[in-house]
Amino acid sequence: MKTLTTTEALAAFCEKAASAPYITIDTEFLRERTYYAKLCLVQLALPGRDGPDGGEAVLVDPLAGDMSLEPLYALFRNSAVVKVFHAARQDLEIFFTEGKVFPEPLFDTQVAAMVCGFGEQVGYETLVRKIARSSLDKTSRFTDWSRRPLSEAQKSYALADVTHLRVIYEYLAAELEKTGRAKWLQEELGVLTDPETYIVRPGEAWHRVKTRTHSGKFLVAVKELARFRETYAQSRNIPRNRVYKDDALLELASTKPQSLEDLSRSRLLLREARRGDIAEGIIAAIKAAAETPQADYPKMPETDDKLQVNPALADLLRVLLKAKSEQAGVAQKLIATASELDAIAAGRRDGPALRGWRAEVFGDDALRLCAGKIALAAKGSNVAVVPL
Repeated sequence: MKTLTTTEALAAFCEKAASAPYITIDTEFLRERTYYAKLCLVQLALPGRDGPDGGEAVLVDPLAGDMSLEPLYALFRNSAVVKVFHAARQDLEIFFTEGKVFPEPLFDTQVAAMVCGFGEQVGYETLVRKIARSSLDKTSRFTDWSRRPLSEAQKSYALADVTHLRVIYEYLAAELEKTGRAKWLQEELGVLTDPETYIVRPGEAWHRVKTRTHSGKFLVAVKELARFRETYAQSRNIPRNRVYKDDALLELASTKPQSLEDLSRSRLLLREARRGDIAEGIIAAIKAAAETPQADYPKMPETDDKLQVNPALADLLRVLLKAKSEQAGVAQKLIATASELDAIAAGRRDGPALRGWRAEVFGDDALRLCAGKIALAAKGSNVAVVPL
């Protein structure tokens, strides 16, 4: 098992990869003690099977000396080579954060498997078993990837994440070509390669905090406390919960402490947050909230429980969705969720189920059903769409 520990070795491998039709990629990282994930290992494999004639698979150690990943980022920009991941979101977040680059073109086997009818959020282990007809050794799944040296068991586990991926990719790519669903995949991957997916703006961090209180005065305190927490966590690269947890944030928004003495009475605030920079930040956030004009108070987004849902129409949409999902061989929830069906039945026309490939499979007929232009009829064990 070859481990690349220098920029020159990585550049040589990436030069070889530049002439390949695709490359499979995975990462190992830690993020329990940091705000941003710490990249510990990158696994890469070329097409073919391991051996002298091709299919080379390597480990890249980004923690080794002055290793630079720029040769890999240059490969990411090479549009002639498909970059294959499984469940790519966290991997892409790391590469975007560290290198400001997205692999292009991208292929995510988890998304492709859902499009090909393998169900929702299908795991890598399942695809290895069903497509590669193999199994994974999971003994090194929970390990500290930042510790060196890596054991042979760790290396074998890490490489398996890209060697089996070659077979899975080739199978799924062929399925997409055969079914004409390649454009479905590209629609789904658009979110993964959008910088907005990974940029966390402190001023918007309050949306992550779950609260049932819709009072503007309360929400503006939540917003300012969440803004400070996010800014502080980002600047020091620590998890936001190390600053203070959501339950403490909500308590602070309710009690609105004005001094260090007030903070000392908090039941939920961590001891280290009751003094120093965090304590000063909390008090400043409460002050900023108090000085915010009422016209600028944040508002909770409209929730689906306020929609005027036609229950009979919602039931018909569920029947239509079931029929369409079975016909397409795609999981129902990938096409539309229960809340999206309720929204359509309540008259909303802006949901994802009504756009792109989902509209072709389900959305267009859903709108025709709502407009009374089609009906549903039982034909044996199937449900058919009948024009009116």
